[in-house]
Amino acid sequence: MRTFFILSLSLVWCSCFSLHTVTDFTVPDLFTGSIEGPAFDSSGLLYVVNFGQNGTIGIVDDKGNAQLFVHLPQGSIANSIKFNSAGEMLLADYPKHNVLKVEMRTRTVSVFSHNDAFNQPNDLCINSRNQLFASDPHWKTNTGKLWRIDPDGSSVLLEDSMGTTNGIELSPDEKTLYVNESVQRIVWKYTVDETGTISNKTLFHTFPDFGMDGMKCDRDGNLYITRYGKGTIAVLSPNGVLLKEILLTGKKCSNLVFGGTGGRIIFVTMQDRKMIEQFTNDIPGKTH
Repeated sequence: MRTFFILSLSLVWCSCFSLHTVTDFTVPDLFTGSIEGPAFDSSGLLYVVNFGQNGTIGIVDDKGNAQLFVHLPQGSIANSIKFNSAGEMLLADYPKHNVLKVEMRTRTVSVFSHNDAFNQPNDLCINSRNQLFASDPHWKTNTGKLWRIDPDGSSVLLEDSMGTTNGIELSPDEKTLYVNESVQRIVWKYTVDETGTISNKTLFHTFPDFGMDGMKCDRDGNLYITRYGKGTIAVLSPNGVLLKEILLTGKKCSNLVFGGTGGRIIFVTMQDRKMIEQFTNDIPGKTH
């Protein structure tokens, strides 16, 4: 097994490409057509779901080389990866109605949260108090739910009878929660208080065509949305104004994450190419 050495986040993941110029980060076909959920740990390693086969997590070094990190329990397949303040990996496991936890040193996988009322936990975001917010679509009926999962693993239903909930993200100040409905092509925003309670649901943006998947915010609060099927990243201002769309090579972009030097490189998972594309952005991600 190859060992990855990460010297410093400021020294690796550098980009030699011009702004918004898209290049391949990994070779095609390393992952499955369900590639999703890219996330960096605190040391700067990138983790992505469904490496080689569904039900796995892959680890990617700064050169785009990937290898298996862990097999999930039989029947579990992850969509999203998040890390809590303890460095534990949390995974949305949609077939088993779970959020899983991976202890990184031993690679032991356990159930962090289970609820029979979960549809298909899809995407996650996490705040500084280790509260998770989870989208929970029901694809066959084009409906969805919205959940909060607290640090003890208990789950709180925040909203029911939504559209097909998918991408989910918190603003940099954690006071606004964004949720998109893929089939309906709608992005909503909510006010979030210090307890993780949401209110003031407001229409944020609508698109006339194509779907949406994962979303991330930059440091200034702009929202970056993968336009699944269109092959672009749409960038919305904090006021919901479409600022630009960045054209990718593939069409089925499923999620993105900020990383690299200064947090200004955006890595995008591509389901049609089964790999990761990258480009340099002008503004770093919210965590850098």
